[in-house]
Amino acid sequence: MRAGQQLASMLRWTRAWRLPREGLGPHGPSFARVPVAPSSSSGGRGGAEPRPLPLSYRLLDGEAALPAVVFLHGLFGSKTNFNSIAKILAQQTGRRVLTVDARNHGDSPHSPDMSYEIMSQDLQDLLPQLGLVPCVVVGHSMGGKTAMLLALQRVIHPRCPGWYCRPGPVKGRVAPPDRTRNPPPTAAPPQDMAVRQHLLTNLVEVDGRFVWRVNLDALTQHLDKILAFPQRQESYLGPTLFLLGGNSQFVHPSHHPEIMRLFPRAQMQTVPNAGHWIHADRPQDFIAAIRGFLV
Repeated sequence: MRAGQQLASMLRWTRAWRLPREGLGPHGPSFARVPVAPSSSSGGRGGAEPRPLPLSYRLLDGEAALPAVVFLHGLFGSKTNFNSIAKILAQQTGRRVLTVDARNHGDSPHSPDMSYEIMSQDLQDLLPQLGLVPCVVVGHSMGGKTAMLLALQRVIHPRCPGWYCRPGPVKGRVAPPDRTRNPPPTAAPPQDMAVRQHLLTNLVEVDGRFVWRVNLDALTQHLDKILAFPQRQESYLGPTLFLLGGNSQFVHPSHHPEIMRLFPRAQMQTVPNAGHWIHADRPQDFIAAIRGFLV
């Protein structure tokens, strides 16, 4: 199954098991966060520009003189995906480490707006508030594409190391999902147990009932944007690292020329025996790759 088809299938299955979200609020008292705001009411309608949202985050303390490391999760993920890795990296490098929930994910607010441009704006609003510019951005899948756009928009300092980036196709577009009807409630669950467990991390208990904490409406509406990448003419000349899972089909050799056009100094490193979730499949190799790149 192609990468885009797999993600679309994950979303269809999640929507098939749709549950009401009323009353869903922040959970997990162990995480520091900015105040959780209500969903954006602008929605880009009536000519109004979408506004940045106050994202939920966790910041581990470290040496302020060193650029912090910022982890951005993928579709259906959350900041908790990087909990153990963030702790290890903070201990081993002495750097501050930030993990962030993207809008419509985890404990961050919901909004009808969902694009890489607005996710980049969310981070451009948050990172200066925390004094984390410049920084090293480590992004997985959707988070990797957000990191790519941050760099191309010159938000990341050009002398600052790059990020772990797991992009899908960065050239061309995929067919948008069928929005004319909801999938039947008998949609087959993903056969991959790891994928199924990843999706179920979004099922939480609130007031004695289970609800989805991701904004399924916004993700479905904008899935075509999430699977694609904004067309950009400029390049990022700073050092970057692309980690590729040896068993993953998300980055095809045909994508490499466009990657190198956008990031001429990119290093590409393959992690054997790893799929799409390298940080979960091979955490020690993942940490070693980041530490080697930081040096």
